[in-house]
Amino acid sequence: MISDRAVMFAGIVYALAFVAHIVEWAIGRTPAEPQAKVPVAASTGAAEAGASTTADAVIADDNGEGAGSDRELRVETYGRIGVAMTLIAAVLHGMGLLARGLATDPIRVPWGNMYEFTLAGTFGVAVIYLVLLRRYDLRWLGMVVTGFLVTVLMLDVTVLYKDAGPVMPALHSYWLVIHVLAAVVATGCFIVGGMLSAMYLVKERAARRERIPAGGFLDRLPDLGVLDRVSYRLHAIGFPIWTFAALIAGPIWAKAAWGSYWSWDPKEVWAFITWVVYAAYLHARATAGYKGRIAAIIALIGLATLLFNFVGINFFFGGGSQHSYAK
Repeated sequence: MISDRAVMFAGIVYALAFVAHIVEWAIGRTPAEPQAKVPVAASTGAAEAGASTTADAVIADDNGEGAGSDRELRVETYGRIGVAMTLIAAVLHGMGLLARGLATDPIRVPWGNMYEFTLAGTFGVAVIYLVLLRRYDLRWLGMVVTGFLVTVLMLDVTVLYKDAGPVMPALHSYWLVIHVLAAVVATGCFIVGGMLSAMYLVKERAARRERIPAGGFLDRLPDLGVLDRVSYRLHAIGFPIWTFAALIAGPIWAKAAWGSYWSWDPKEVWAFITWVVYAAYLHARATAGYKGRIAAIIALIGLATLLFNFVGINFFFGGGSQHSYAK
């Protein structure tokens, strides 16, 4: 199937991007060695020796600058390769997602089960990351993003895969497009925002311990304020979309399909719990001024509830759920 091959090649290219970003991190996290200071003779009676020593000092300085420039060039090169590979992989990823929907009879949107939703969700993560790169200097997030994409796609293909086919009658609704698409976009925002929150905590902890070497990886991350601000903006974008998906579109669709807006379904309950945590995050930021470390921790708690809702509920509590079709 075209979709399967496109997804396979997307995974391979994501893996190549991951390797490129690993090399970028490895080079970037090695602090530049300080240049050796060579004493220069100051005695007027040793002019010849002084001239020789001065020449040696100039050569040493030139070599140091050259090594530093070469290191920066290699970091930039591998970083650009990683971004280019990620872009190519995202195009293949999108083609695989589109081909999946076109392969069904009748043609439908490609998010009718866990395999397809994961395929769509990871595509959303890749697109959001690439869009952010155009505005913020977040290329150092590339290894985290591509590593996440490779891991999740591997599990998706090996554990969750299902042949393309028709969906159950309850899913023959335009609400499948609206509800799930909104959930995919919000999930992508929350995942990338959670990655930024995790990076914030790593750098903030190192800063408190004064363990950020000049020129190293953590020093090359954006400032803590930038990480915190971009993470907040992503959550602020994702939250109203999640509100619409989980608390508006979902209940309306449930009423049309099963005759009830709310049935205490496990996924409904956990979707609401996720909403409460992210609402607390935004409320704390807006009113109590909880920025930085506390906000990042709350954001990661929200991400944990989101992932449990998708993975834990479907695998461990999905038997009595109206969403069991999503497996």
